[in-house]
Amino acid sequence: MPRLAVSLQLALLPLLFAAACAVPATPARAPLPRAAKALPLPGEAFLLAGREAFVLLPAAPAPAPQPWVLYAPTLPGLPSDAEVWLFERLLQRGVAIAGIDVGESYGSAAGARLFDALYDHLVGARGFAPRAALLGRSRGGLMTLAWGADRPERTAAFAGIYPVCDLRSYPGLAKAAPAHGLDEAGLLAALPQHNPIDRLERLARAGVPFFCVHGDVDTLVPLAANSQELLARVRAAGGSAELELLVGRGHNMDPGFFRSERMLAFVLQALGRGEVAR
Repeated sequence: MPRLAVSLQLALLPLLFAAACAVPATPARAPLPRAAKALPLPGEAFLLAGREAFVLLPAAPAPAPQPWVLYAPTLPGLPSDAEVWLFERLLQRGVAIAGIDVGESYGSAAGARLFDALYDHLVGARGFAPRAALLGRSRGGLMTLAWGADRPERTAAFAGIYPVCDLRSYPGLAKAAPAHGLDEAGLLAALPQHNPIDRLERLARAGVPFFCVHGDVDTLVPLAANSQELLARVRAAGGSAELELLVGRGHNMDPGFFRSERMLAFVLQALGRGEVAR
Protein backbone atom coordinates (compact mmCIF):
# COMPACT_ATOMS: atom_id res chain seq x y z
CA MET A 1 0.00 0.00 0.00
CA PRO A 2 1.39 3.47 -0.84
CA ARG A 3 2.89 5.39 2.08
CA LEU A 4 0.49 8.33 1.60
CA ALA A 5 -2.57 6.08 1.96
CA VAL A 6 -1.16 4.47 5.10
CA SER A 7 -0.37 7.86 6.59
CA LEU A 8 -3.90 9.08 5.92
CA GLN A 9 -5.40 5.97 7.55
CA LEU A 10 -3.23 6.44 10.64
CA ALA A 11 -4.19 10.10 10.85
CA LEU A 12 -7.88 9.26 10.69
CA LEU A 13 -7.75 6.55 13.37
CA PRO A 14 -8.23 8.93 16.36
CA LEU A 15 -11.22 10.55 14.66
CA LEU A 16 -12.80 7.20 13.86
CA PHE A 17 -12.23 5.98 17.42
CA ALA A 18 -13.79 9.14 18.89
CA ALA A 19 -16.81 8.80 16.62
CA ALA A 20 -17.30 5.17 17.62
CA CYS A 21 -17.14 6.01 21.33
CA ALA A 22 -19.30 9.13 21.20
CA VAL A 23 -22.59 9.02 23.16
CA PRO A 24 -25.57 9.65 20.85
CA ALA A 25 -27.05 13.11 21.37
CA THR A 26 -30.26 13.25 23.39
CA PRO A 27 -33.16 13.98 21.05
CA ALA A 28 -34.59 17.48 21.48
CA ARG A 29 -37.89 17.68 23.32
CA ALA A 30 -40.70 18.03 20.80
CA PRO A 31 -42.48 21.35 21.35
CA LEU A 32 -46.04 21.14 22.59
CA PRO A 33 -48.82 22.91 20.67
CA ARG A 34 -49.23 26.49 21.76
CA ALA A 35 -52.39 27.71 23.48
CA ALA A 36 -53.98 31.13 23.27
CA LYS A 37 -54.40 31.41 27.03
CA ALA A 38 -53.73 34.88 28.42
CA LEU A 39 -51.29 34.95 31.33
CA PRO A 40 -50.75 37.72 33.89
CA LEU A 41 -46.97 37.51 33.40
CA PRO A 42 -44.76 36.46 30.47
CA GLY A 43 -44.76 32.69 30.19
CA GLU A 44 -45.55 29.73 28.01
CA ALA A 45 -49.11 28.54 27.34
CA PHE A 46 -49.48 25.17 25.66
CA LEU A 47 -51.82 22.24 25.12
CA LEU A 48 -51.27 19.06 27.11
CA ALA A 49 -53.66 16.10 27.16
CA GLY A 50 -56.06 18.29 25.20
CA ARG A 51 -56.12 20.97 27.93
CA GLU A 52 -54.64 24.42 28.26
CA ALA A 53 -51.61 24.52 30.53
CA PHE A 54 -49.00 27.11 31.39
CA VAL A 55 -45.58 27.53 32.91
CA LEU A 56 -43.84 30.66 34.16
CA LEU A 57 -40.07 30.32 34.38
CA PRO A 58 -37.68 32.44 36.45
CA ALA A 59 -35.27 34.64 34.49
CA ALA A 60 -32.41 33.10 36.44
CA PRO A 61 -33.34 29.44 37.02
CA ALA A 62 -32.43 27.85 40.31
CA PRO A 63 -29.89 25.00 40.36
CA ALA A 64 -31.45 21.80 39.03
CA PRO A 65 -33.91 20.37 39.74
CA GLN A 66 -36.17 23.36 39.16
CA PRO A 67 -38.33 24.16 42.25
CA TRP A 68 -41.93 24.88 41.35
CA VAL A 69 -45.47 25.66 42.43
CA LEU A 70 -48.53 23.82 41.08
CA TYR A 71 -51.30 26.42 40.91
CA ALA A 72 -55.05 25.91 40.65
CA PRO A 73 -57.59 26.69 39.36
CA THR A 74 -56.25 27.20 35.84
CA LEU A 75 -59.50 28.27 34.21
CA PRO A 76 -60.30 31.01 31.67
CA GLY A 77 -59.06 34.21 33.28
CA LEU A 78 -57.09 32.38 35.97
CA PRO A 79 -54.47 32.91 37.18
CA SER A 80 -55.24 36.61 37.13
CA ASP A 81 -53.57 39.90 37.91
CA ALA A 82 -54.32 39.21 41.58
CA GLU A 83 -51.54 36.61 41.63
CA VAL A 84 -48.90 38.88 40.07
CA TRP A 85 -47.43 40.10 43.38
CA LEU A 86 -46.89 36.56 44.66
CA PHE A 87 -45.81 35.10 41.33
CA GLU A 88 -43.23 37.84 40.71
CA ARG A 89 -41.59 37.23 44.08
CA LEU A 90 -41.52 33.48 43.59
CA LEU A 91 -39.95 33.90 40.15
CA GLN A 92 -37.36 36.30 41.58
CA ARG A 93 -36.32 33.56 44.00
CA GLY A 94 -35.94 30.98 41.23
CA VAL A 95 -39.32 29.26 41.63
CA ALA A 96 -41.39 28.33 38.56
CA ILE A 97 -45.20 28.32 38.51
CA ALA A 98 -47.32 25.95 36.45
CA GLY A 99 -50.92 24.82 36.08
CA ILE A 100 -53.35 22.97 33.84
CA ASP A 101 -57.07 23.44 33.21
CA VAL A 102 -58.79 20.47 34.85
CA GLY A 103 -62.22 22.05 34.47
CA GLU A 104 -64.77 22.08 37.26
CA SER A 105 -63.47 18.75 38.48
CA TYR A 106 -64.06 19.37 42.21
CA GLY A 107 -61.16 17.15 43.26
CA SER A 108 -62.17 14.20 41.08
CA ALA A 109 -59.92 11.41 39.83
CA ALA A 110 -60.30 12.73 36.27
CA GLY A 111 -58.89 16.08 37.34
CA ALA A 112 -56.06 14.38 39.22
CA ARG A 113 -55.05 12.49 36.07
CA LEU A 114 -54.60 15.81 34.26
CA PHE A 115 -52.36 17.06 37.07
CA ASP A 116 -50.42 13.81 36.67
CA ALA A 117 -49.95 14.56 32.96
CA LEU A 118 -48.57 18.01 33.77
CA TYR A 119 -46.37 16.63 36.55
CA ASP A 120 -44.96 13.90 34.28
CA HIS A 121 -44.21 16.44 31.56
CA LEU A 122 -42.51 18.96 33.84
CA VAL A 123 -40.52 16.47 35.90
CA GLY A 124 -39.76 14.05 33.09
CA ALA A 125 -39.08 16.42 30.20
CA ARG A 126 -38.11 19.71 31.82
CA GLY A 127 -36.12 18.76 34.89
CA PHE A 128 -38.56 20.08 37.47
CA ALA A 129 -38.20 18.94 41.09
CA PRO A 130 -40.08 15.76 42.06
CA ARG A 131 -41.99 17.61 44.82
CA ALA A 132 -44.10 20.69 44.11
CA ALA A 133 -45.64 23.22 46.46
CA LEU A 134 -49.41 23.25 45.88
CA LEU A 135 -51.14 26.63 45.70
CA GLY A 136 -54.93 26.50 45.71
CA ARG A 137 -57.08 29.60 45.34
CA SER A 138 -60.71 29.06 46.38
CA ARG A 139 -61.97 25.92 44.60
CA GLY A 140 -58.40 25.29 43.54
CA GLY A 141 -58.05 23.98 47.08
CA LEU A 142 -60.28 21.02 46.23
CA MET A 143 -58.23 20.31 43.11
CA THR A 144 -54.77 20.49 44.63
CA LEU A 145 -55.61 18.85 47.97
CA ALA A 146 -57.31 15.90 46.28
CA TRP A 147 -54.28 15.39 44.02
CA GLY A 148 -51.74 15.71 46.81
CA ALA A 149 -53.66 13.48 49.23
CA ASP A 150 -52.76 10.43 47.15
CA ARG A 151 -49.29 11.69 46.25
CA PRO A 152 -47.42 12.84 49.37
CA GLU A 153 -44.14 11.90 47.68
CA ARG A 154 -44.88 14.55 45.04
CA THR A 155 -45.99 17.26 47.47
CA ALA A 156 -43.65 19.69 49.22
CA ALA A 157 -46.33 21.85 50.86
CA PHE A 158 -49.87 23.19 50.52
CA ALA A 159 -50.73 26.90 50.55
CA GLY A 160 -54.31 28.05 50.23
CA ILE A 161 -55.98 31.39 49.54
CA TYR A 162 -59.43 30.98 51.15
CA PRO A 163 -59.25 27.37 49.93
CA VAL A 164 -62.25 25.08 49.57
CA CYS A 165 -61.43 21.91 51.51
CA ASP A 166 -64.85 20.26 51.94
CA LEU A 167 -67.20 19.33 49.09
CA ARG A 168 -70.18 19.80 51.38
CA SER A 169 -69.21 23.43 51.88
CA TYR A 170 -68.68 24.15 48.17
CA PRO A 171 -70.05 23.39 45.62
CA GLY A 172 -72.34 21.03 47.57
CA LEU A 173 -72.66 17.29 46.98
CA ALA A 174 -75.41 17.54 44.37
CA LYS A 175 -73.28 19.73 42.12
CA ALA A 176 -70.00 17.92 42.78
CA ALA A 177 -71.33 14.39 42.31
CA PRO A 178 -71.32 14.23 38.47
CA ALA A 179 -67.63 15.19 38.36
CA HIS A 180 -66.96 12.12 40.52
CA GLY A 181 -69.13 9.87 38.35
CA LEU A 182 -71.77 9.53 41.08
CA ASP A 183 -75.16 10.85 42.08
CA GLU A 184 -75.62 12.82 45.28
CA ALA A 185 -76.49 9.77 47.38
CA GLY A 186 -73.53 7.83 46.00
CA LEU A 187 -71.10 10.66 46.74
CA LEU A 188 -72.46 10.99 50.26
CA ALA A 189 -71.99 7.26 50.87
CA ALA A 190 -68.40 7.37 49.56
CA LEU A 191 -67.49 10.82 50.86
CA PRO A 192 -64.39 9.79 52.85
CA GLN A 193 -62.85 8.47 49.62
CA HIS A 194 -63.53 11.67 47.67
CA ASN A 195 -63.64 14.61 50.08
CA PRO A 196 -60.24 16.35 50.46
CA ILE A 197 -60.84 17.31 54.09
CA ASP A 198 -61.20 13.62 54.95
CA ARG A 199 -58.01 12.60 53.13
CA LEU A 200 -55.28 14.74 54.68
CA GLU A 201 -53.77 12.25 57.09
CA ARG A 202 -51.21 10.80 54.68
CA LEU A 203 -49.92 14.28 53.85
CA ALA A 204 -49.73 15.27 57.51
CA ARG A 205 -47.92 12.08 58.50
CA ALA A 206 -45.50 12.53 55.60
CA GLY A 207 -44.47 15.88 57.06
CA VAL A 208 -46.09 18.05 54.37
CA PRO A 209 -46.74 21.50 55.93
CA PHE A 210 -49.93 23.54 55.38
CA PHE A 211 -50.64 27.26 55.31
CA CYS A 212 -53.98 29.02 54.71
CA VAL A 213 -54.98 32.67 54.53
CA HIS A 214 -58.71 33.12 55.10
CA GLY A 215 -61.22 35.79 56.07
CA ASP A 216 -63.35 35.37 59.16
CA VAL A 217 -66.57 36.60 57.47
CA ASP A 218 -66.31 34.48 54.33
CA THR A 219 -69.83 33.22 53.55
CA LEU A 220 -69.06 31.51 50.22
CA VAL A 221 -66.24 29.33 51.61
CA PRO A 222 -66.81 29.51 55.38
CA LEU A 223 -63.66 29.62 57.48
CA ALA A 224 -64.80 27.06 60.08
CA ALA A 225 -65.68 24.32 57.60
CA ASN A 226 -62.60 24.79 55.46
CA SER A 227 -59.29 26.31 56.62
CA GLN A 228 -59.98 25.92 60.35
CA GLU A 229 -61.13 22.33 59.88
CA LEU A 230 -58.06 21.62 57.73
CA LEU A 231 -55.79 22.94 60.47
CA ALA A 232 -57.56 20.83 63.09
CA ARG A 233 -57.33 17.65 61.02
CA VAL A 234 -53.66 18.17 60.11
CA ARG A 235 -52.62 18.94 63.66
CA ALA A 236 -54.59 15.97 65.00
CA ALA A 237 -52.54 13.77 62.66
CA GLY A 238 -49.31 15.25 64.01
CA GLY A 239 -48.69 17.61 61.11
CA SER A 240 -47.82 21.28 60.81
CA ALA A 241 -50.47 23.85 59.82
CA GLU A 242 -50.70 27.64 60.00
CA LEU A 243 -53.57 30.07 59.52
CA GLU A 244 -53.33 33.75 58.66
CA LEU A 245 -56.70 35.16 59.64
CA LEU A 246 -57.92 38.35 57.99
CA VAL A 247 -60.46 39.90 60.33
CA GLY A 248 -63.51 41.44 58.73
CA ARG A 249 -62.64 40.07 55.27
CA GLY A 250 -64.83 37.85 53.13
CA HIS A 251 -64.40 35.95 49.86
CA ASN A 252 -63.13 38.81 47.74
CA MET A 253 -60.14 40.33 45.99
CA ASP A 254 -58.73 42.12 49.02
CA PRO A 255 -54.95 42.47 48.50
CA GLY A 256 -54.37 40.94 51.92
CA PHE A 257 -55.20 37.52 50.51
CA PHE A 258 -52.83 37.78 47.57
CA ARG A 259 -49.91 39.75 49.05
CA SER A 260 -49.23 37.71 52.14
CA GLU A 261 -45.60 37.93 53.20
CA ARG A 262 -46.21 34.97 55.51
CA MET A 263 -47.48 32.81 52.64
CA LEU A 264 -44.56 33.82 50.45
CA ALA A 265 -42.06 32.94 53.18
CA PHE A 266 -43.85 29.63 53.80
CA VAL A 267 -43.68 28.55 50.14
CA LEU A 268 -40.04 29.60 49.74
CA GLN A 269 -39.07 27.75 52.91
CA ALA A 270 -40.90 24.60 51.82
CA LEU A 271 -39.07 24.66 48.49
CA GLY A 272 -35.68 25.26 50.05
CA ARG A 273 -35.39 28.81 48.72
CA GLY A 274 -34.72 30.40 52.12
CA GLU A 275 -36.03 33.52 53.75
CA VAL A 276 -37.84 36.33 51.98
CA ALA A 277 -35.47 39.03 50.78
CA ARG A 278 -36.35 42.32 52.50
